[in-house]
Amino acid sequence: MDPLAKKIIKGGLVAELVDIIGAYILFKKINTSQDFRQTMRKKFPFILEVYYKSIEHSGMYGIREQDQEKWLNSKN
Repeated sequence: MDPLAKKIIKGGLVAELVDIIGAYILFKKINTSQDFRQTMRKKFPFILEVYYKSIEHSGMYGIREQDQEKWLNSKN
């Protein structure tokens, strides 16, 4: 195999690994911090919606409602 092709493949694999690690870190932060979810709601609501749908798909319900209740109460 051509050395340039090996470098391209290796670079692609490294980029994929960085993406997977980044997605895991983001999910862990969203999953453990209600304050971070509120920040995500303000800045990136589509990402938060994907989070809610994925955890609801896995059978965990009520997180969205808890967040909305807390944020509503904090405004009052």
